[in-house]
Amino acid sequence: MSLYPEGSTDGGLRLGNIVPDFAMETTHGNFESFHEWKKGKWAILFSHPADFTPVCTTEIGRLALKYDHLEKLGCLVATLSVDPVKSHQEWLNDVVAHCENEIEIKFPIIGDQDRSISTAYGMIDPGTSDEQDLPLTIRAVFIVNPENKLMLSLNYPACVGRNMDEIVRCVEALQLSYEKSIATPANWPNNHADIPMPDGTRSTEFKGSVFLLPTVSEEEAKEHYPGHHSCDVPSKINYLRLVKKEDVEAKAA
Repeated sequence: MSLYPEGSTDGGLRLGNIVPDFAMETTHGNFESFHEWKKGKWAILFSHPADFTPVCTTEIGRLALKYDHLEKLGCLVATLSVDPVKSHQEWLNDVVAHCENEIEIKFPIIGDQDRSISTAYGMIDPGTSDEQDLPLTIRAVFIVNPENKLMLSLNYPACVGRNMDEIVRCVEALQLSYEKSIATPANWPNNHADIPMPDGTRSTEFKGSVFLLPTVSEEEAKEHYPGHHSCDVPSKINYLRLVKKEDVEAKAA
């Protein structure tokens, strides 16, 4: 990901940066290194403000429903709050009981009592946390690639629960574009469901398609994706070049 540097100049964590490593005390045991735990794989680090709170209880339950699909994508999941592991273990009984579907919590939940991980990832401001009555983490999502680089981050306030379908969509989009010169349009994979064709007809074949990046030359587009479609626009600039998802996946195979 050459668009972004591997480190920041001010200590902040930004896209493309190597994420901080840390030791993990979790509901699945202790691990000396987050980087080693996820070695060579995609991973989601998912924080919640506190155990035994209503929104967090539903979030962990809904994330558990997505876990098997994420596992098939080769994406690990770890969640975190500033509560101790013992609290996590007791709280999970409520999570499982409250979820309307039968679930099993197959991912570890990290105890970050000293708030060192939360601070390193910018989920807590170290300058103000001591002054706060409840120095809790925000609702954060970090998606990390196999090289330990931050590819996407989401921050939510305590009052808004996260949409697990969107998190899965982000993982799928990032993996599709990994080492490929493509980008996913808005609302992907429900984009371009009905588009005009040069002969005046309309086509539904490009639903869920992706864009070739402007860095891909016309010659390269024709060579590698001969079936791509250029959308006609008033500017006549050929930058809206659609490629079917299956064609990108075929090239990656």
